[in-house]
Amino acid sequence: MQPKDAAEDIVIAGAGLAGLAAALGLHRKGVRSLVLESSPSLRASGFAFATWKNAFRALDALGVGDKIREQHLQVQALRVVASATGEIVREADFTQQGKRGALEIRCVRRDLLLQALEGELPKGTIRYSSKIVSIEEDGNIKILQLADGSVLRAKVLIGCDGINSVVAKWLGLAKPSYSGRSAARGLAHYPDGHGFEPKFLMFIGNGFRSGMLPCNRTEIYWFFTWTPSEHDKGADESAAKMKQFVLDKLRGSKVPQEALAVIDKSEMSDVLAAPLRFRPPLSLVTGSISKGNVCVAGDALHPMTPDLGQGGCSALEDGVVLARCLGEALAVKDAKGGSAEKERIEAGLRQYARIRRWRSVELIATAYTIGFIQQSDNAIVSFLRDKFLSGVLAGRLLKMADYDCGAL
Repeated sequence: MQPKDAAEDIVIAGAGLAGLAAALGLHRKGVRSLVLESSPSLRASGFAFATWKNAFRALDALGVGDKIREQHLQVQALRVVASATGEIVREADFTQQGKRGALEIRCVRRDLLLQALEGELPKGTIRYSSKIVSIEEDGNIKILQLADGSVLRAKVLIGCDGINSVVAKWLGLAKPSYSGRSAARGLAHYPDGHGFEPKFLMFIGNGFRSGMLPCNRTEIYWFFTWTPSEHDKGADESAAKMKQFVLDKLRGSKVPQEALAVIDKSEMSDVLAAPLRFRPPLSLVTGSISKGNVCVAGDALHPMTPDLGQGGCSALEDGVVLARCLGEALAVKDAKGGSAEKERIEAGLRQYARIRRWRSVELIATAYTIGFIQQSDNAIVSFLRDKFLSGVLAGRLLKMADYDCGAL
């Protein structure tokens, strides 16, 4: 039983990637936090995600990078294929990319990463089945009303509560917009080994964007994004119908049989098809990422389309930067007491917001643009993309993935 009315110094809403990264980063800095998770256990929707070099820099800062490397294959190359023609429009060798060495990328199972972060936290850090329904103020203290009727008083509130964030709404951030596209995801299991090379294979154009990459020797993750139409109704009624819908779309293109077999063999996500939403990037230019002792991170800050593969990666960046800024603010001790601490906390969160604002704007805008161009079936866009722009787009993706969020 939780106390009816309790006080906490730092409350983090959401035990996703950003929330657990922030909590672990603070723990490494010697700062305790409480993480509120609305579900009864860790959630790992979407199966897996591409985890690039920037994410592993964040994971190394948190102390779990090597554990994740041991569980997942290093993807060695990217191959981009035009769906309409089967022509290879771009190839990149990740073992040679980047001035600072190989561009590390692995397809990481979300559940294993969340478990690794959780396992490094002190027992009792995460409080499950705890959803914030409203936020009130009592001076500088935030009064959090929870769905179970309990109340928490927080000195600092960090919103990592996803795309429908209660904390982002309290800050007045613009609601995420629908991109007009949807995504389906799956995971294929091969108990005896799949035999695929460790390559990221992606198909673009012809009205969709699809890709597949191995997580390890026995599992392959895949995704499929498209623009729904009235003819697609009923596709998301069951896993079987969604899988058949994706296969039908791909069979009408130059997608090899071995790629189709991966999808046919796969387990579908509990969320069969998710609308892709993003926060309008211009709204973050003037929007409040932090206000006083409240801030947001992860999807609560920068929901974006998946076309850069940077949603989860940037959430880990957020966690490290936030823990560093807030941890350093709290590490200072002086004789002025509470008023000085309040000022330091607010300054630390403002510093975090300055660091993450333009990174978030750039990621959202780039992901949306790349997705629009890669998925397009417009003849002119397709010609320009396949003949001239594919290298530019791939180069932009690789540049965005070679970002260093710094140490704790």
